[in-house]
Amino acid sequence: MESTVRLNLAGRTALVTGGARGLGAAICRRLAAAGAALWVLDVRREQAEKLCRELVDDGARAHPVHADIRDAGEVARIVREVHEEAGAVDVLVNNAGVDVSKPIEHLTAEEAGFVITTNLLGPVHLCLEVYRRMVRAGGGHIVNILSTAANRTWTEAGPYAASKTGLRAFTHTLFQEAQRDCVGVGVTGVIAGGMETPFVTERFPDADTSKLQDPAIVAETVLFALSVPATSVVPELVVVPRTETSWP
Repeated sequence: MESTVRLNLAGRTALVTGGARGLGAAICRRLAAAGAALWVLDVRREQAEKLCRELVDDGARAHPVHADIRDAGEVARIVREVHEEAGAVDVLVNNAGVDVSKPIEHLTAEEAGFVITTNLLGPVHLCLEVYRRMVRAGGGHIVNILSTAANRTWTEAGPYAASKTGLRAFTHTLFQEAQRDCVGVGVTGVIAGGMETPFVTERFPDADTSKLQDPAIVAETVLFALSVPATSVVPELVVVPRTETSWP
């Protein structure tokens, strides 16, 4: 789909987690089309490299980054390297997310920890490293990708709902602190409903994709959050398919 948001990110640097495929790749493509230099962070090294080659072939600047956001030390190193090479992280999109769809009765501690650490502590690690630098620089924008699970739970998604609910609370707190610390720093949570991405289709091959939205729509929503002038703020946006069954 053609972008309807007019945004010029020339000279800006964007770091997108989980950027190699699905929603992350859609966000990277939108940001690159707006002129941003992309750092595509993902545990899927080959897919991140492939996407970056495609973006570069289209005239964009894109760098793959292989890292596990659950490791706070690794996150600190990556953010430091991006700052040393690019000068700043102007836009951070915390998109990486996982789920283990099991009843709590059969869930292991390792599985629950994997989901919560990736979906909650991972974004927190990134925010801790990037936010203070944005405040010192006097500007920037953090977008955290949330889920309708932050407002409404369903079975077989206990750790996922817990992680997204926690991330929503953290995002709102960070938004309030940015209002106090630096009006040039934006913080937005995007509550996204079901999308036709591998995150859904690989786990639920029989899912009715007609009830899922195109991830490009959510990527466009991220661009809208970034396009709002400094005189206004967008703490949270909700974008769901019209037939979304988990409407909050």
